[in-house]
Amino acid sequence: MMGENMKNRLVLMAVCLWGIAGLSNAAVPEKVTPALAKEKGCNSCHEGIEDIRDPKSAMMMQIKAIGGGHGDPNGCVVCHGGNPQGLTKEEAHKGSPKGLKEGAGPKMFYPDPGSVWIADNTCGQCHQGYPYRLERSLMNTEAGKLQGNLHTWGIEEVQNYKVPWGNYDVKDTDGPVPQVGTDAYKQYMKDMMAVHKEQFPTELKMVPQPSVEEIEKDPKLAGFTYSRQQCQRCHVAVNGREKRGDYRGQGCSSCHIPYGNEGLYEGNDPTIDKTEKGHLMTHKIQATREAKVKHGDIEYSGIPVETCNSCHNRGKRIGVTYQGLMEFPYGSPFDAQGNTQPKLHTKKYLFISDDLHHQIQSRPENPKGGLLCQDCHTTIDMHGDGNIFGTTLAQVEIECQDCHGTPDTYPWDLPLGYSEEFAKKLSDKGRGLGSTLLSETAAFATPYEKRDGYLLTARGNPFGNVVKDGDKVIMHSATGNDFEVPVLKQMAVTNTWKSPDAMVAMSKVEKHNDSLECYACHASWVPQCYGCHVQVNYGKDKKGQPYTDTDWIASGNKRFPDGSTAESAIGSSGIKSPGKVFEKRSYLRWEEPVLGINGEGRVTPLMPGCQIVYTVIGRDGETVALNQLGKSYDEQKMLGQSRVPDAIDMAPVQPHSAQRKARTCESCHNNPKALGYGISGGVFQARYPEDIVEDLIDQKTGKVIPKNYQIQIPKIADLDYDWSTIIKDDQQVQTVGTHWPLSRALPKEIRTAMERTGLCMGCHREMSNTELWSKVAEDGQLNDEQHIELMNKMLKSYAEMMKK
Repeated sequence: MMGENMKNRLVLMAVCLWGIAGLSNAAVPEKVTPALAKEKGCNSCHEGIEDIRDPKSAMMMQIKAIGGGHGDPNGCVVCHGGNPQGLTKEEAHKGSPKGLKEGAGPKMFYPDPGSVWIADNTCGQCHQGYPYRLERSLMNTEAGKLQGNLHTWGIEEVQNYKVPWGNYDVKDTDGPVPQVGTDAYKQYMKDMMAVHKEQFPTELKMVPQPSVEEIEKDPKLAGFTYSRQQCQRCHVAVNGREKRGDYRGQGCSSCHIPYGNEGLYEGNDPTIDKTEKGHLMTHKIQATREAKVKHGDIEYSGIPVETCNSCHNRGKRIGVTYQGLMEFPYGSPFDAQGNTQPKLHTKKYLFISDDLHHQIQSRPENPKGGLLCQDCHTTIDMHGDGNIFGTTLAQVEIECQDCHGTPDTYPWDLPLGYSEEFAKKLSDKGRGLGSTLLSETAAFATPYEKRDGYLLTARGNPFGNVVKDGDKVIMHSATGNDFEVPVLKQMAVTNTWKSPDAMVAMSKVEKHNDSLECYACHASWVPQCYGCHVQVNYGKDKKGQPYTDTDWIASGNKRFPDGSTAESAIGSSGIKSPGKVFEKRSYLRWEEPVLGINGEGRVTPLMPGCQIVYTVIGRDGETVALNQLGKSYDEQKMLGQSRVPDAIDMAPVQPHSAQRKARTCESCHNNPKALGYGISGGVFQARYPEDIVEDLIDQKTGKVIPKNYQIQIPKIADLDYDWSTIIKDDQQVQTVGTHWPLSRALPKEIRTAMERTGLCMGCHREMSNTELWSKVAEDGQLNDEQHIELMNKMLKSYAEMMKK
């Protein structure tokens, strides 16, 4: 149990995360009198605003008690600051109330106390260490995204796995030992960082922006404009894009304050315009199972998946994929008014199949509803541990086997590091169970009875919400539901496999467990956006004005004392930089993803990462680079091959699209695409290196007959393969991952062992041999199950024959 001091500090934090910006004066009283201010404090104007927590909760009652001591019976000033006795908006939103002790609240008015730039004065009053950790986490630095994207443009500074840049200048000032975690975790991370120095930088510099003159001389430098204007909007230090589905707060408020997709306020604060987009949905904190959010007739707990998707809808798209969505251009079907879909995250979507962990209440196989992102992902996964991470694999500490185990080993008997071996030999010692929670979990999360013990992550931290209970594993979801986790060894012991295929793939073929990620099979679909055609135009628009667009890095680095940044105000576009980005793609797929090796050394699905082919137009409107590809000289050196792979990236991914019915054996072992040879073996789309003209053609000579014609499909000179091809003539032609040395296409020895294309010919080439066929075949046709049984019978007969 936490002490009273910690409780009081938690109370101080409770109002920190309002995240409101752009207040309207529409319903503010004409005049606030001293008597009214003394009676109601901030509610002199904000009468009706929702309590940040349940008014009957001990936390909310203590909030009001503390606020009352400072002239604000609702406690707003504790985190928002301001002066509750102010008689005008200007007076109220300035300074702190008299008598507020040093360290007991902010020293000025903060419109969004969650902002990472002032969180030490607000959220950090109670959540000490969190602001430091969050500032260095990937949610803020986006260092891995920057490195991966710029690598595809051929930027030399990020080759050889180097991570020099982030969104902001930041240093790891306290050394390599994590601020949080068990002793086992801290030792694990210390050892990991010693081996992988490039993936754990100790300092990041703000990503630069070359001048347009420099870009015109070296067009690949337009990649910096692309990153700063497009890719970097999804970090927590800024509010992000004002588009449907993308509305959110800053810093802590990015996740912990609910914003609806429409960006409209639906509460009762009379000062907030309910027709203006860009506001929080309600003045509530969403966090744990205990922190109930009451909104209208609905009460929920935890952080909804769509909150995460205000960012996780681009790049690897894991958020929308988890919901079963993949973008597509058509927007069908029509609605009752004859309209296509409204855009969400600036895209239209096709529903494929949501991740089995997400599947909603309407599904008969999952009547309780699905899991939230936070149910699996830990505080370190999201907030960091105080170190700087250069890539997702550096920060995320969980693996599927942490809860499910393997067919021959329970989760608690697996060694630390299982399934993220990074080619190292693991200890034979089982990780065991946790008996105590991390202090952060004990203080701020919903506590659950440990039963036999808390399951541990692959790096040695306890899952506070996953416990062993006899021969069962129970996950406690922040939604309020509890789930029994399927434990693979228990299924093997009790022979309760869901199908013979599952039993064979997981229990009989041991190599699968040793070398595959679970989702190599279970992620039977992955969003695949092939070919990212980027035009960066530094010329002029149709009105004759130079192209510009929001620079999210410049905007985030323009900070004000109240925690806001240049783009925080509703309707603001922030600081703009020269140039504007236009994007197109080649084609979309979702079925049967390509397989490769990830940074941990395991077989994994791949997806088109940044398959950049760039065109750059200069200030005079002239094209200075047309359909160019970057080159991966570091990849060539690592692979030791003669061909320089193109920098376009097929990225290893945990796609968050796991299905109960895994992909079939044939979809890998009898599939050229899965092996890396491209769709149908790479026989299609073979004319990229030439301009294609579709007109009257002399079929004998191939010459175009009309004198007036246009090029229908411009060439990409260096692209002599289909976008889905990563192996051609036994050499890797694309980059496969940019962050870790082990990531690559499937090596030849694995492809040789896997490939079983054409096995049907072993029997069916004899179908015309009526004499032979009559001895083994029966009348009629065999179904799949009968085929399998016949093959099994033949194998056993052959074994008996060999004995003789």
